[in-house]
Amino acid sequence: MKKTLVSALTTALVVGAASTTFAAANPFSDVPADHWAYDAVSQLAADGVIEGYGDTTFRGNQNITRYEMAQMIAKAMAKSDVSAADKALIDKLAAEFSDELNNLGVRVSNLERNADMVKWNGKAEYTYYSHRDKDANKKTNDDQLLFRLEPSAEVNSHWHVNARLDASTDLAKDNKDDNANPSLRHGSDSIQDTDVTLKRVWAQGNYGNFQVKLGKFAQIDNDSIFDTSFSGAEVQFGNKVTFTAGAGRQNMDADSDFTQTFGVGEKTANYQYAGLGYGDGKFVGGVDYHHLNSDTFNYAVDEGAKANTEDNANIWLAKAAYRFDKTNALNGFYANNTSADDFDKAWSAQYSYKGAEAENKGTWGAWAAYRYLGQNTDLFSTFDVIRAGQKGWEVGTNYAPFKNVVATLRYGNGKDLLNDHDIENLFGRVEVFF
Repeated sequence: MKKTLVSALTTALVVGAASTTFAAANPFSDVPADHWAYDAVSQLAADGVIEGYGDTTFRGNQNITRYEMAQMIAKAMAKSDVSAADKALIDKLAAEFSDELNNLGVRVSNLERNADMVKWNGKAEYTYYSHRDKDANKKTNDDQLLFRLEPSAEVNSHWHVNARLDASTDLAKDNKDDNANPSLRHGSDSIQDTDVTLKRVWAQGNYGNFQVKLGKFAQIDNDSIFDTSFSGAEVQFGNKVTFTAGAGRQNMDADSDFTQTFGVGEKTANYQYAGLGYGDGKFVGGVDYHHLNSDTFNYAVDEGAKANTEDNANIWLAKAAYRFDKTNALNGFYANNTSADDFDKAWSAQYSYKGAEAENKGTWGAWAAYRYLGQNTDLFSTFDVIRAGQKGWEVGTNYAPFKNVVATLRYGNGKDLLNDHDIENLFGRVEVFF
């Protein structure tokens, strides 16, 4: 473990992630009651290395979250006058909670985790969906299989290299997805590729409260209207309050994640974004701006309206999430594309109860949401049963029947914004993580 941790004590005071994204992996998941970390932390507390919640207690038998555990570990890592035995415990805890520590801005040595400095994560995923236009009496069913690898490698004490490789197939066809028709992008299915595709690859440098990314990676708001990746650079400053800015090129061709029919001319957009984020304890929020320029967007319009051809997208977004306790949470966002005349707004409000945790067998969660996803703003939608160009209610549940296995069910019911048809969508997924 690195002995010099300039930002450890400061970042340890941060309870929630300071990132502008608010719906990523649940940062409030509990450490199971029988987890070995409790014994390790109790030993460190007895030795005077860790001070619990600041009042010298650990709140009896009440479970604590992984982020709360990471805060305690960060404080311990900032101390230099510890015994060899305590240092070994701290190293072991730091390896176990490395992701949470990294999110808090604390640098963790990979020596205890990966002797070769390379880490491999991934998953196998089965997905079934049924998209139904009830007024037109049309239905699209499909089942898909995805295999994903996400390697990461440590370059030095500041830099990592990360990647994502995906391969997917249509199980019914034993081939790529024949339902994906580039000429019918609105309401069509995502394109699948039976070959292994390099979806992301980037280098990331962490220097205290400053972070830089270079390559192809996910931008801000990838939890709502930009569930994709772009090629370029991003910088981020701050701790509780963060400023993030990025620029590069965004693929909007038929083989991208774009939810619209792209017009004639250039198929790649010049792209810039910036955002302010705040995270402190139970509340996380942000305000972001995205600008894309390309010849040309072919914006969807209301029936009878003149064509809306535009070279730009200028999208403003505000979002927030609040966790009341370990079981109840709210999150939502509102976005507006000021360059579009129609279907220029997208918003969502969701209540969540608990949530399945892949590492904890038997955990489960449920949620209910209402979403309005104007297709001229929700350009790269992340949602499954209320999709871009639709509005309506969503209910869902997830469950971890085994360790590192999560099953998810979603149901959506609402309207198509373009033709006002009634829609009903089903979604099921099983993920096996490794």
